[in-house]
Amino acid sequence: MKSLWAVAAFLLGSWAGSALAAGSETAVDSGNTAWVIAASALVLFMTLPGLALFYGGLVRARNLLSVLMHCFAICCIVSLLWAAIGYSLVFGGTGPYLGDLGKAFLAHLAPVKAGTSLPESVYALFQMTFAIITPALIIGAFPERVKFSFVVLFSALWFLIVYVPVAHWIWGGGWLAEAGALDFAGGIVVHTTAGVSAIVAALLIGARRGYPHALTPPHNPGITMAGAGMLWVGWFGFNGGSALAASDAAGSAILATHLAAAAAAVTWVAVEWLRIGKATSVGIVTGAVAGLATITPASGYVGPGGAMAIGAAGGLVCFFATLIVKHRLRVDDTLDVFAVHGVGGMLGSLLLSAFALPELGGVGLAQGMTASSQFSVQLLAVGLTAVWSGVATFVIVKLAGVLTGLRVSPEEEYDGLDLSMHGERAYDFG
Repeated sequence: MKSLWAVAAFLLGSWAGSALAAGSETAVDSGNTAWVIAASALVLFMTLPGLALFYGGLVRARNLLSVLMHCFAICCIVSLLWAAIGYSLVFGGTGPYLGDLGKAFLAHLAPVKAGTSLPESVYALFQMTFAIITPALIIGAFPERVKFSFVVLFSALWFLIVYVPVAHWIWGGGWLAEAGALDFAGGIVVHTTAGVSAIVAALLIGARRGYPHALTPPHNPGITMAGAGMLWVGWFGFNGGSALAASDAAGSAILATHLAAAAAAVTWVAVEWLRIGKATSVGIVTGAVAGLATITPASGYVGPGGAMAIGAAGGLVCFFATLIVKHRLRVDDTLDVFAVHGVGGMLGSLLLSAFALPELGGVGLAQGMTASSQFSVQLLAVGLTAVWSGVATFVIVKLAGVLTGLRVSPEEEYDGLDLSMHGERAYDFG
């Protein structure tokens, strides 16, 4: 009798194994799941503490804690909004412009996210980290002069009104995705939205007192370099994780990311050296970040050579964009969010139309696209996203300004936001 049960168990186990193999395309893959969980940690690491330290070292010493607080608060607020309605509005439903609330509060998540081998909970976690860093990028446009209450309200409204719809349009199967727009890891969804919104907000809020003549240099470039290093490492999860599998696609995206950052950093420093006779620490890390932003939309589509070309282009174009914004337009986009992230993201989104071609080492364009038609779609996606981001940000800044006020008083700005907004100091000044 025991032998009969053993035979039955063997046959049942064989049948179950065959059924699992037959449906393997919908089964959870533990290796892919582990990689995307690790990538989620890397992307969160980009915000906390990477971006916080990168930005914090560039402001005056008396404003360091305020920058850290902004990043930390945004992480908390956006995480809750993402779980409550953000994920559902981006990835729930099939509407062309916005999802539905069928997955509000992360309810009804599937055991396996359609089109992947991941639990939907892991996919939602990974996408949450992108939602966190995007509004955090914007605060680099207006540190040292805005109320903490404004940052909180602005970030929450901006996430819901700008980030959520654009993410659905491109990553949630919306109308731009249907049109064939490509954005591997956020050149449009993250960097275009944040960059354009940053310069609009900087214009509306106004410059720091004494800009551009009576400003102090970055108080701690060492902290900035440390933060930039964390951003660089974290970006491996940002771009490599967007392959959603521990695969050759992930490895290729990480390789492209690294090469583009190196090429952009070298290009930026070379131009800086030619112009001022010195290579600065702030320059080399800003160049690297420009390269990272520029390669982001194309990282999964281009080869190593294309990545280096895109990185070099990003370093060169973003360098001169910073000069134009600061010195010609005299806009106090304090930490160059538009010139680095906005310009870089838009540039990379357009350049992928050429460098994704197999003839140039890429993996190919969207189905049925030629280089010219892909460029047209990318230009449409970038242009409309920029317009939406700019107009919506204008309204959000005006509304938040009425509800909370925009700027601190001249005395509070002079004293620094660490003390005036938070009652603390990062350093003991004696």
